[in-house]
Amino acid sequence: MTATPSPAASRGTEVRLTDLTRVYAGNVRALDGFTLHIAPGEFVALLGPSGCGKTTALRLLAGLEDADGGTIEVGGRDVTNVPTSKRDMGMVFQAYSLFPHMTARQNVEFGLQLRKQDKATRHGRAADMLDLVGLSKQADRYAHQMSGGQQQRVALARALAIEPQVLLLDEPLSALDAKVRSQLRDEIRRIQLEVGTTTLFVTHDQEEALAVADRVGVMNAGRLEQLASPAQLYKNPATPFVADFVGLTNRLHCRVAGGVAQVLGGAVPLLAGSAGDGLAIVLVRPEGVTIAPVGSGGSGGAGGAAATVVSASFLGASGKIVARLESSEGVGDLVSVQVDNTDVTAYAPGQRVLLAPRGDAALAVSAT
Repeated sequence: MTATPSPAASRGTEVRLTDLTRVYAGNVRALDGFTLHIAPGEFVALLGPSGCGKTTALRLLAGLEDADGGTIEVGGRDVTNVPTSKRDMGMVFQAYSLFPHMTARQNVEFGLQLRKQDKATRHGRAADMLDLVGLSKQADRYAHQMSGGQQQRVALARALAIEPQVLLLDEPLSALDAKVRSQLRDEIRRIQLEVGTTTLFVTHDQEEALAVADRVGVMNAGRLEQLASPAQLYKNPATPFVADFVGLTNRLHCRVAGGVAQVLGGAVPLLAGSAGDGLAIVLVRPEGVTIAPVGSGGSGGAGGAAATVVSASFLGASGKIVARLESSEGVGDLVSVQVDNTDVTAYAPGQRVLLAPRGDAALAVSAT
C-alpha cells in the first residue's frame, strides 16, 4: 500500500536490489540476501538499529561500495558494476557537506557545472531549487551564515538540481534539533511528492520513517524483516523484532487458545504468525491497554487485572502510566499504558488500578 502519487511521480524510476550480499573483514555480513523493489516515484524508508545494514544498502545503490553478490537495477538497467559518477544519483548525508567557500547558489550549481551546463541554465535551475526549499532569500549566504536546517536544505536543493533518477537520504536529519528535524522531514516529503523522484531514506528514527514514507522496511542483521505501509507495519508487525522495534510494546504473559490470548482479564485476537495454544508472551501496545482506579467501574471490560501504579508521566501530547501487575500469570510484570494528557494527574505512584486489553489484534510469541 502506498500513498497516492503526485502527477510528478510518473517521472520516477524503478529500482530493484536483488539478493545483495556484502561481507566486511572478519566475515561480518552487513547484507545477507537483501532484496528490495522500489516503484517509480515511491518514497521508501529503511529503518533499523545500528549495524543492521541499512546504510550499506544505500551505499551499494549509490555505487560508493561494491556488492559481493546480487544485482542492482535502476530504470531497468543493470548498474551493479557502474561507477558512482555514471549512476545519476542525488545524495544527502548527515553531514551537510557544503563547500564553505561557495554561496548557497554556487553550491546548488556545482553539480550542474560538472555536467557542463551553461551559466544561464545553472542560474535558473539553482533559483528554482532554492525556491523549492524555501531559501531564495539566502541564495548569497555562505554555510557559516546559515543554520543547520538551512544548510541541509541547501544540500537537498543541490541533490535535486541535477534531476537525479534516484534521491538517496542517509540520516539527513540526525544532526538537527528536534523541532527543526520535524519541520524539515515534512518539507522533504512535500518536495519529494512535488518533484516525484524515487527516494530511499535511511534512518534509525522510527517516527521519521513512519511520518514520511510510502513504505517502511525494517532491517535486522542484513535482511528485511518486513516491508509495509507505516500503518500496516505498526498495526500488524510480522515478526517479534518488528513489534519490539517499531513503537513501544508491552511483553505480557498470557495463555493462547484458538487464536486468542487471554491476558489482563480479557481477550486479545492474535495476528498471523503468533504462537500456538499454551503459555506465551503477547506483545501489546501501550494504547492497547485501558486503565482505571480500583472501584471506578471503568476498566474497559469485565474484571481486569489488578496493578499498582509505579509512575505517571506527562509527555505533552499524551501521558504514560506504568503499573506493576499484582495478579494473573504475569505477576510483577510492568505495563505501560498510554492515556490522554489530561488524565495523567488522576494517577499517582502506589495507587491501585485495574488494567484491561482494548482488544486490538497483537502478536504472541513463545514464552520459552
